[in-house]
Amino acid sequence: MAKPPKNKTPQSPAENPEFALHSLQKEFEKSKRYDASSEQLRQFYEQMLLIRRFEERAGQLYGLGLIGGFCHLYIGQEAVAIGLQSALDGDKDSVITGYRDHGHMLAYGIDPKVIMAELTGREAGISKGKGGSMHMFSTEHKFYGGHGIVGAQVALGGGLALAHQYNEDGGLCLAYFGDGAANQGQVYETFNMASLWKLPIVFVVENNQYAMGTAVGRSSAETEFYRRGTAFRIPGMKVNGMDVLEVRQAAEIAFKHVREGRGPVLMECETYRYRGHSMSDPAKYRTREEVQDMKDHKDPIEGLKKILIEQGNSEDELKAIDKDIRKVVSEAADFAENSPEPEASELYTDVLVEEY
Repeated sequence: MAKPPKNKTPQSPAENPEFALHSLQKEFEKSKRYDASSEQLRQFYEQMLLIRRFEERAGQLYGLGLIGGFCHLYIGQEAVAIGLQSALDGDKDSVITGYRDHGHMLAYGIDPKVIMAELTGREAGISKGKGGSMHMFSTEHKFYGGHGIVGAQVALGGGLALAHQYNEDGGLCLAYFGDGAANQGQVYETFNMASLWKLPIVFVVENNQYAMGTAVGRSSAETEFYRRGTAFRIPGMKVNGMDVLEVRQAAEIAFKHVREGRGPVLMECETYRYRGHSMSDPAKYRTREEVQDMKDHKDPIEGLKKILIEQGNSEDELKAIDKDIRKVVSEAADFAENSPEPEASELYTDVLVEEY
């Protein structure tokens, strides 16, 4: 049973004479690459490749009219979700994100079949086919969405972090948002409360450079997003989001800081989406040459593939992994296409909370 709230006014950072803004960036700069085992490297590779192949297939199904509504693909950003979520404690920690959420679900090891079934609006989907691409949940995995309102998930993440603190369960909340959402007022209200109450939360800006279609330099006065928490005395970290080992190392440092009860962390992962903002976006605000240059020189999967080959893995072995993953994705697509749609009566379920 949860403990009653303590009748004690929290001491704000400004009132604490011993307070100093701890620079996690300096600690991160000492060693920026996670020392992964051979087994971990293969796992990271397989997980990122699963997201890539899944999203490619989702794009195909959208083109065939089997996925309706909006569909935001995670292609190019795979290293962020895998690097961060591989460092979480699955029994205690919670995750919340915006509407580009398929990759985060897959990073949790959730069955691709139920995710694809949700995309196609089928009864077997993880939200019974009623959430679609943008609104997926798995309370079993402490994954709380999938939210269509830009920046709204940050405030909800603050609530999840408060619950972890109140229940003293040792968990933390990982709250993702994009560079576009970084200018939302509710984000800063949450920063303030999280810092004031020392909530166990890591705010992660997935900076994919263009928000919905406007370059960060045209929409944000401060484009170094990891600095955005400074006014609230939240330490920031700037991370190469195209390098899964760098993201994982940053996660180790940030999560340790939070678990020690030292309050929130703001992490900016600089990444890049290869496709448009959504499937309906032709992405004419950038050149094909720019996108191709990112694919050729900074692709997270190809970067890790080079490391695996240097460690003695053969091209044939890696091709076999890709073949197996393509089979998994094909089975997920077949399952989704052949699953029944929800009954009409499902329109009236999950509308009101009947029990607490």
